[in-house]
Amino acid sequence: MMSQSEIDTKNTEFWDELCGSGLARSLGISEASPENLRRFDEAYMRFYPYLKKYVVDEALGGKKVLEIGLRFGTLGHLLASRGCEYYGLDIARNPVVMMRYRLSLLGQNPAGRIQQGSALEIPHKDSSFDYVYSVGCLHHRGNLGQAISEGFRVLARGGKAIVMLYHKHSFRRLVKVPLLILRGLLEDWTEADRSRTLRARYDTNAKGEAAPHTDYVSWSEVREFSGRFARVHIESQNFDNLAFLKGRLVIPREKLLSNFARVAGLDLYIEAYR
Repeated sequence: MMSQSEIDTKNTEFWDELCGSGLARSLGISEASPENLRRFDEAYMRFYPYLKKYVVDEALGGKKVLEIGLRFGTLGHLLASRGCEYYGLDIARNPVVMMRYRLSLLGQNPAGRIQQGSALEIPHKDSSFDYVYSVGCLHHRGNLGQAISEGFRVLARGGKAIVMLYHKHSFRRLVKVPLLILRGLLEDWTEADRSRTLRARYDTNAKGEAAPHTDYVSWSEVREFSGRFARVHIESQNFDNLAFLKGRLVIPREKLLSNFARVAGLDLYIEAYR
């Protein structure tokens, strides 16, 4: 089992490759020009159409907003364009560079607002933000409880946190993962082999390496570690394509987002009010 310092070091290295780089490669994007970023963002939001509601439905104008885990910068760009005072934090350097560039494209000064640092030690004062966003980040940090506690600490009274975590009881984990475990038993995998193979079902880099650490949570676990918040609302989102008959029959994930995904989706979107 890795120590927290080992997880931090590996995360810093792994996430230096921007999350979303696979999508960028599929679009033929190799440089971050304004036009390329526009094309990337359009493709990203088509793939995750439900993500927009967690931004557009919020009255962000004039609010102070922190995003933890910057990825390719799509969500941060959308947030910053909504008239808020946007801040960003990421454990790796390249996402920070990307988000600073995106802020400059919006005519905003990124100085002091986009930082490299840990979600386990957020470099901001207590009650600093009206909103805290973290989509697909905190479950990789190695101490989910501490990450949630830090998000609560920097959130102002009456503020709102919007967090996405991987769903422990998703269709993928309930149906596909047991098949992986069976394969591991047949092939005599070690515990490390099983963990790495499961993590690779969620996040890999260009070399095919799995993310260093990943947690998965249930609805009840979310409510347990969110106990300090005044109110919590949870939604299940996202789904895989379904393939049958050795891939000859495929149900596209887009047809499943409004039904099966709302029960056994890959992700849990948590809206937590302080």
